[in-house]
Parts: sequence; C-alpha cells; structure tokens
Amino acid sequence: MPMLDYIIKNTNLPKVGVKNTIQLLNDACTVPFISRYRKEATGNLDEVQIGDIVKYKELFEALEKRKTAILKVLEEQDVLTSELEQKVNDAQDITTLEDIYLPYKKSRKTKADTAKANGLEPLAKIIMSQNAHDIESIAYKYVKDAVNSVDDALEGARHIIAEWINERTDLRNNIRYQLERFATIATKVVKKKANEEDAQKFRDYFDWSESLSRIPSHRLLAILRAENEGFIRVKIEIDDERALDKMAQRIIKSDNACSDQIEIAIKDAYKRLLLPSLSNEALQKAKEKADEAAITVFAKNLKQLLLGSPLGEKRVLAIDPGFRTGCKVVCLDAQGQLKHNETIYPHAPKNDSTGAIKKISTLAEAYNIEAIAIGNGTASRETESLIRRIRFKNDIQVFVVSEAGASIYSASKIAREEFPNYDVTVRGAVSIGRRLQDPLAELVKIDAKSIGVGQYQHDVDQTKLKTELDTVVESCVNAVGVNLNTASKSLLSYVSGIGPKLAENIVSYRDEHGAFSSRTDLKNVPRLGDKAFEQGSAFLRIKDAKNPLDDSAVHPESYSIVKAIAKNEGKRVSELIGNSAVLNGIDLKSYCTDTVGLPTLKDIVKELEKPGLDIREQAKVFTFNQNIKTINDVQEGQLLPGIVNNVTNFGAFVDIGIKESGLIHISNLSDGFVSDVSAHISLHEQVIVKVLEVDIPRKRIQLKLHK
Repeated sequence: MPMLDYIIKNTNLPKVGVKNTIQLLNDACTVPFISRYRKEATGNLDEVQIGDIVKYKELFEALEKRKTAILKVLEEQDVLTSELEQKVNDAQDITTLEDIYLPYKKSRKTKADTAKANGLEPLAKIIMSQNAHDIESIAYKYVKDAVNSVDDALEGARHIIAEWINERTDLRNNIRYQLERFATIATKVVKKKANEEDAQKFRDYFDWSESLSRIPSHRLLAILRAENEGFIRVKIEIDDERALDKMAQRIIKSDNACSDQIEIAIKDAYKRLLLPSLSNEALQKAKEKADEAAITVFAKNLKQLLLGSPLGEKRVLAIDPGFRTGCKVVCLDAQGQLKHNETIYPHAPKNDSTGAIKKISTLAEAYNIEAIAIGNGTASRETESLIRRIRFKNDIQVFVVSEAGASIYSASKIAREEFPNYDVTVRGAVSIGRRLQDPLAELVKIDAKSIGVGQYQHDVDQTKLKTELDTVVESCVNAVGVNLNTASKSLLSYVSGIGPKLAENIVSYRDEHGAFSSRTDLKNVPRLGDKAFEQGSAFLRIKDAKNPLDDSAVHPESYSIVKAIAKNEGKRVSELIGNSAVLNGIDLKSYCTDTVGLPTLKDIVKELEKPGLDIREQAKVFTFNQNIKTINDVQEGQLLPGIVNNVTNFGAFVDIGIKESGLIHISNLSDGFVSDVSAHISLHEQVIVKVLEVDIPRKRIQLKLHK
C-alpha cells in the first residue's frame, strides 16, 4: 500500500490535502508553517490534522523500514520465496508483519529445534496428519541416538507441533481477540514488602482484579509502577479452557491416538509459548493506550500552562519565600532584566517583619515597581499576608505564582549562562518574576516533565512524551509569536524552522550588531538560509519596526499583496492597520492568484485589523481566603476560591492557598455524567469549590466544583 493510501485510510482526510502536506513535509516545512501559511495547498487543514499526517507518515516509514530489514534477513537465510515476499510487502501493521516473520526469527535454540535435530520432524508431520492409529509403534522407529524411548520421541514431536501451533497466525489472532475482549489484569501483593512505607500509596492494588480493556489509564500506570517497585505481581488472565477449546476446534479433526498427542501439544503451546507472549503483548498494548491517554492529558495541561495569562512588559518585584533561609527578593525591569537582589527575613526564626516591610517599600519606590510576584511554595501565604499589609505609594498588583520547576531551571545550564554570577536562589526568584511577565517565554527553559502538570509522566514512553511535549511547545510559541529582539535562545529554538543552533546564532548576531530593525536582517545571520527564513520569519516580531508588517503575522512573502491593497485603496500600509472600515470593504477575490487564495487573504486582513494581537488573556489578580492558612482551617461545607493546578483523567487538583491541594474527583465536576475532565475545567482556571471531606491524617481534601 502506498504511503498516501495508508495515511488516508487512517485519517480519513482529503486526498489532495494529504498529498500536498506530504510534499511540504518532505520539503522540510514545519507543521506551524504549513497550517498557517499553506492553507491553499492543504485544503485548510489545521495543526491537529497535519499532526496526524505526520504521525502516520512516520508509522508508515517505520513499517517500511522494518519490512526491508526482514526481507534482508530472509534472503540471507535463503528462505525468501516470491509468496513470502508478497506477504511481507502486503502487511499493513507491525503485528501482522512480525507474525509472518516469527517462524524465521530464532534468537536461541528451542525445544523444537532440538527435536528437529534428533530427526523427529517426520513423526510430528505424521501425528499432524491425524491418520495414524498405532502412533506408539510408529514412534518406536525414531528411538535412536539422543532419543532414548518412545515417550522421548513423542515428546519431541509434540515440541515441534507446539512450535507450529505457536506460529499459526489464525490461532494467535484468536487468542489476541480473547485477550482484547475478555482479559483481566490481576495483582497479588508481595507480602514481605507490604508494610513498607512506600508501599502504602499502592495498597488499593495489593489484591486487585479488573477488565484490562476497561481499566482507566491512571490506574493501569499506578499498578505497573507498583509492580516495577516490587510491591505487587501482575498477571494477565483469560478463560484458559475456553481458549484451549477454540484452538482444539481449529486443529483437531479426528478422534484417535494422534489427536491425543495434538491435544497435549496444544496445551503446551498455549501455556509455554502463546499465552506468555500474547498476554505480554496485550499488556504492552494496554500500556501504550494508557501512555497515550496520560500524554494527551499532559499535553493539554502544558498547552494551557504555556498559554497562561501574561502580565506583559511591567516592572516586577519577585519574591521566592522561605522561613529560616529568608525570602529572596529581586527587582526586574519591564523586559525581565535583573536590576537588584537581596534577602529579607520577615518570618521565623528572625521575625524581622518591620525591616522587611521597609525594604520592600523602598525597593518598590526605587524601581517604580508595578506588580509583585510571590512564589507559591513554603511561606507563601505568610509572605503574601505581609505584602498586603504594606501601603505602597503607587497601585501595585500582587500575584501568587506557581514555583513548579523553578528549582530545575535555577540549577540548569541555561540559568548558569544567563546569570553566571548569581546563585540558585536568585535565579529561582528571577524565574518567578519572569513567569508573571510572560509564562511562555520563561517555561520553555524548563524540561516540560519537571513542571508537574500531568499524571505518571515518568512512567510513560519517554520518547513519545518528549515528541508530544516538544510539539505542544512549538505550537504555543508559534501561535503567540516571538519578539526577535528580546527572546532568549530557548524561546527562539522553538520558532518554526529555527532550532537550537540557529537560535544561538541569532542571539550572537543580536549581541554583536544590536537590535534587528527588520525581518530581512535575519538573512545576515550566519547559516540562516532561505528555507529557515521562509519557515520562521513570520513568527518573529520586531516592535516599532520601520515596516509595520514586521510586527505582525503577515508573512514577508505576502508583503507585496498588502502593498498592492494599500496602493489600490489610496493608503499607506501603516494607514491600513487597524482600519476596519477599509479592510472590510476590500474585494479579496480580485487579489487571488494561482498560489494565493481566499484563506490566506482573509488571514492577512484579520491580522491587519489587530496586528500582533496576543491570543492570551492578561493576568488577573487572585486572592485566596485569608482565613485558611493550613489544612486544619479547612472545614466540610466551606466554599473556597482556588486555582486549578493540575488536571488528570480522574479529576482536577485545586490550590486553595495551603500546602495541600484539594481534589475535585471527576464525579464531582458536575451533577451529570462526566467523561472528559478537561471539558469541564482547565489548568489555571480560577474556581469556587465546596469542601466535601477533609482527611487530616492522610492530608487529603475532597472538593466539589461549585457552579
């Protein structure tokens, strides 16, 4: 099957759009670029649809690569016939392909190999013919050399038959079907480890049984983690008698001594070869499905986090709170540059709140601070309470900011390069402040897995996780756009067509030559060729550029169209921007060409109406209930404000202003049935919750979303 047909079969997308997208991908075009600037070619496919094409293109290429490798091995074994070659080439998935290859795939010597070496294959064929009646007399003829008895001969023949049974695709698929429909996953606790402290979080699964096809992804991943850590043993089970009967019906066609031997071989093949292999395969498929669900949740959360509301270019005083070690304070200018840092000690054991208030007031005035960002970790509520007592001369907004991953950033190579002369505490405080100014620009510097918005991110397939998260980051960065003259290497590296090396070259060029004055200046950056310029230039913004289109999402290749529109309307390009009356009256069809159609022209007009518009909402001040300081203050029935800080398949966790986050279980998100948590609640959403239950010993809080 050609690649085009394979992708269409799995995506149900239009043929022309898929064909053109494949060509664009082969021409080294990125998904953001294709979805935004090649709508005519793709038939207006969106990022998700193009992402599916990428996925199945890669699966097809991996399948073809495996076919090539298998055909080479078969040829080297001198067993490749035209019929076998056709079977390999016709395989449309890896499972089918590996089943075809199975009889020729010998990594070690098997019992059947030994039996064949002892000359017992003819006996096995006689038994499988099911015509012989005195099989023991026939078997006696094979008693020689390493075969010491009739029983040895029959056993060896059965080993050969068992291997033949194991290699039959129809039998394997039948057991696969039963595993898919009827398998259960069962667990048993490892008694000698049951009382260990780390085992207690898995105690619900010490003796557990559930349908493998219906088990929720988070529960399967928890069970597999518990097994990996040695607290339980996991087994996949089906009805053995049912499976054996199904096999016997397909194989046994007589009622004689041969059928007795075949029945024994069937049981051996099932228990020794088929069930262990195929139950592991079924578990692996369930794991892959659970991984996919967990990665999807993580990706959704990451997208919401990266597209979190920015405060924008405001002067910020950021505080990384603490008790004994004090609160690290930094002052940042509107572009996030560090201007000042020091430590205050308002809390125990020093309790210098008076000195701290005086210092914060002085710094706020000296650096003309417009907002204060307080990390949400240890001593956060106490520090927030202190700040709210200060009477500032100017109106200063106070925000509590998530610290998740800040410690990872502060100890990273990126942080050391940015702040070589400052320790990790200063870097962490800077990260908190910059997150308030622009979450996206700061969070791209941190390994997404360390941000803590997902479930079991360390248990899923790490390659797939990284690929998906990188795709999310790239999508978010290009959807928002990047300020070419202020962006870090980390941020620039996610711009379409740029990557880490070109990002480094851009920053080096900017440091040496000063700010970019136009997009065309990018062509002077070493190694940034025409392809990179085509892919990335429209996602890069230049504030106050001579050409106003350089601060928009209009692609440089379309500048001539805008100039033509301006000329025909008797306006300068700058006079078109924001001029809805003129823009909405343009006859776009008159500007269509063979390569530029209405989708692109409509995008251009939309962008000219509000050039460089940030798709994100602006940050809003949020205040927790000031009477809730610890879990001991939380009472059943209370209505509390909170911020969603994690979303999973089984519910959402909410920060209510204390160390312990509360859980809104999926069943408490709505009075009706909920199948998708993210359809009802999103990361960083400000919500009102009702307290259902407080378990102080286990430090658990059950919540309900209050409408």
